[in-house]
Amino acid sequence: MCNLYRMTKSRDEVAHFFDSIAQELKIIPGNAPEEVYPGYPGVVLADNAIQQMNWGFPLSLRGVKGQMLKPKPVNNARTDKLRTPFWSASFRDRRCLIPMSEFAEAEGPKGAKTRTWFALPGTELFAVAGFWRQTEEWGPAYTMVMTDANKHLEGVHTRMPVILSPEEWPLYLGEDARLAYELCRPYPGDMTIRRTDRPWGQRR
Repeated sequence: MCNLYRMTKSRDEVAHFFDSIAQELKIIPGNAPEEVYPGYPGVVLADNAIQQMNWGFPLSLRGVKGQMLKPKPVNNARTDKLRTPFWSASFRDRRCLIPMSEFAEAEGPKGAKTRTWFALPGTELFAVAGFWRQTEEWGPAYTMVMTDANKHLEGVHTRMPVILSPEEWPLYLGEDARLAYELCRPYPGDMTIRRTDRPWGQRR
């Protein structure tokens, strides 16, 4: 599952990136960081606007004595779970696109895992399938759709984000949720892999 990605471009650059499906996107200011972790704010294209939302739907938790705990951000939605009650209404009615520069997975032996980054060649941005909803805890929140890993991620992780080509963007955001679901498949194109020695759990 993806628990870290980078988005290094400005909102204006993101709006230009999505020109092919919307010429006059509303740009809503925000302070999302370049490195996005679960529970952090990130940038999405939703409702014809480049806007900031929290990454992860809140999941209510209780302690051993029944007390309410801080909600957990559920930031990934598996394709085989999209029709379950927790996800189904949001996927049907509120799909969005998540722009990113690259995403990371943990690689290596237990206790010494490092960050391995995946991106697309020849472009500084690509779009991942997502969907969102309004929450009482964090306001608007989004999650990322995950599918089976392609050949580039095999050996690192069994799943990967659903990467959509520009031709697929309007279909994914369209009214037909069944068609959008059919697009949630492993990415068939080339990818770049950037291995690092930075510890997986280290944050700036």
